[in-house]
Amino acid sequence: MSSDRPVADPGPQGRNTIRRLLAEHGIRPNQTYGQNFLADPNVINRIVGLADLGPESLVVEIGGGTGTLTGALAATGARVVVYEIDAGLVRVLEHTVGDLPNVEIRHADASNIDLGSALDGGPWSLVANLPYNVGTGIVLDALRSAPAVERFVVLVQREVADRLLAAPGSRTYGIPSVITAVHATGRVAFTVPASVFYPTPSVESAVVDLRRRPAPDGAERGIEMATAAFGLRRKMLRRSLEDMITDPAAALERCDIDPTARPEQLAPEDFITIAREAEA
Repeated sequence: MSSDRPVADPGPQGRNTIRRLLAEHGIRPNQTYGQNFLADPNVINRIVGLADLGPESLVVEIGGGTGTLTGALAATGARVVVYEIDAGLVRVLEHTVGDLPNVEIRHADASNIDLGSALDGGPWSLVANLPYNVGTGIVLDALRSAPAVERFVVLVQREVADRLLAAPGSRTYGIPSVITAVHATGRVAFTVPASVFYPTPSVESAVVDLRRRPAPDGAERGIEMATAAFGLRRKMLRRSLEDMITDPAAALERCDIDPTARPEQLAPEDFITIAREAEA
């Protein structure tokens, strides 16, 4: 539902438009919610173009903000479900995109939503400028528990992008890397400078493009193994997996994995191999 003001242009918004919309609704950016509004129409259009949407597409957006990305997504003809935690910004969204017939605004904390049950049908694309403080968790939870979300085109901090896509042995390799690799193929599509946001963050960002692939048998148990191992990442695997496996050294040797290795030395598929051996 729209407010009694004239409906705003739902197209990509520049910095001045975003400032005006926030001021009109008495809102200041809330860093508790990780609010940094994307204020560059060229970046918005590039994200939407990368997502390759059309009238048959289903899109979920997390953190609708002032509706600049929402409006651009809706302009493709796709059905757009947008989550926004901030009640003030929900009012802004109702003003900017609330009258669009293909947009549904949901006032909720998406980090506490089970997207697997909240989204009907599919396949869905998650396309969003993700809030800085919850972006990683939302992507990883959706990969693990929302199989209907088959495509992710998400703007995140550059360090988050690096963790999601890190290779074994790298400094940033960890649980996010394992979960991403188990469930998807991905790449950094392009980087985004801090200067295109309002307010301006202190870090560079990047757009990550993930495409879901079928997870192998034992994927969840493998992720549990990886979680245990990385929770004690300074320890050798034969020690860090003691609570997960009876006689972990022998099990690792049967998998042709060095029991004295540390978790960052293992590929994601190695943890699944260990899980299968433990269940055998």
